[in-house]
Formats: sequence, structure tokens, C-alpha cells
Amino acid sequence: MSEALLTVEGLNAHYGSAHVLTDVSFEIGDEAVAIVGRNGMGKTTLCAAIMGINPPRASGSVRFAGTELVGMSSHKIASLGIGYVPQGRRLFPSLSVDEHLRMTARGNGSNRWTIAAIYELFPRLAQRKRNGGAQLSGGEQQMLAIGRALVTNPTLLILDEPSEGLAPTIIELLIETFKTLEQEGLKIMLIEQNLGVATSLAERQLVMVGGEIATETTATALAGDPELQRRYLGVEPIRR
Repeated sequence: MSEALLTVEGLNAHYGSAHVLTDVSFEIGDEAVAIVGRNGMGKTTLCAAIMGINPPRASGSVRFAGTELVGMSSHKIASLGIGYVPQGRRLFPSLSVDEHLRMTARGNGSNRWTIAAIYELFPRLAQRKRNGGAQLSGGEQQMLAIGRALVTNPTLLILDEPSEGLAPTIIELLIETFKTLEQEGLKIMLIEQNLGVATSLAERQLVMVGGEIATETTATALAGDPELQRRYLGVEPIRR
């Protein structure tokens, strides 16, 4: 069997004396994966350990297409084909929409994701291409953060809490966008607290509790099991 696209094995991560991730292991192959859990469970630290961004002290193994990432610098990790949409978007207030995209665009016109393709995907960004990052609405900022990652033409897209703070209509738009991207062949790893979003996008659900993968389940099972939702996530049952 061929190796999975992303393989995480026995990943531990520390910030100082705080042991944040404990022996985290999972794989991402051909299907989208959602990692769900409450605040403070280590989900964003997992993203940081994979991407080498503000990296925690990590041990274990993270392999992307067979290449070991632990200890590698973040720009080299990104160049291998991982796009990252961070929690909070992290845009530059002084840069326009167009400058954000031009700063990260990789490749040439033969690539799927050119700047023109991003404007076609998100027409609202085309209308605001000269506006600065701080002049955009929350939904427009998230579109730009996604577009900024897509123009690197990644193989895997990691999304950290993409629905956070957004209106329901924008969330629905993003869900449809993510489904379209997956249908086109882009692999997706989604970090989410919003179970409606997580279960709409990915059938595979990994539940993170206390820096560990507590259980793996499916969207169908999670959506239909109120007790599982309360026990692991501390939320009231989701309603579709």
C-alpha cells in the first residue's frame, strides 16, 4: 500500500514545561478529516507542530508525502504543498487584497489556483482588491485567508477554525466552497469547534481531548449521538 499523504505518529509537543500534545497519531489519505474538540485541547498546537509555525518543542514524526517535517522550517514545509489557513486569519492591515495574493502566489498560469481564479471563486474579493485587510468584513477576511493559501497551489489544505465569528450565511458559503475544493482533488484537514461545519464537510471525525486523540468516529455517528457530543465536546446536540 502507498503511504498516506500526511502521517502523524507519536507526536508530542511542549511549550516550556507544559506538555500540550501527547502521542498524537493519525493519517490523512484520500478523504477530508475533521479534528474537533473544545478550546484548549491542543488543536491549534497540532497545526503549529505540523507547520513549524511558532513551533512548540516537538518529538515524534510528521511525514508529508514521505518527507519528515519535524525540525523543518515553516517556509520549506509550505513549499512541499501544504496550505495553511490560521485561526484568526492573520492578515496584514496595510496590504491590499491583491497584495496579499501576489505575495504568496506560486507557479505560473498553468496552475489551477491563479489570482484570477481566486477572484472567480470569491467575487467579493475582486470587488475589494484594493482594500486593505483591516477594511474587510469578517467573511471577506476569511475568503482572503483561504485565497492566500490556495494561490500556493497546495496538495493539502489545513483550516484552523474557519467558521469562527462568521455569520451563518457566510459559513454556508464556505462549506460549499470547501466541498467544491475537495471534489476537485484538494485534500482537507479541518480544525473545528462548530460540529455542524465539521460533520458537513468530513465523514472522518477525530475528537481531541487534553492533547490526545480520544476517539475516531464518523460524522454520521457523531451527529446522531448526543451523549458522545456532551461527553467529549461539552456541547448540546447539533441540529441539522
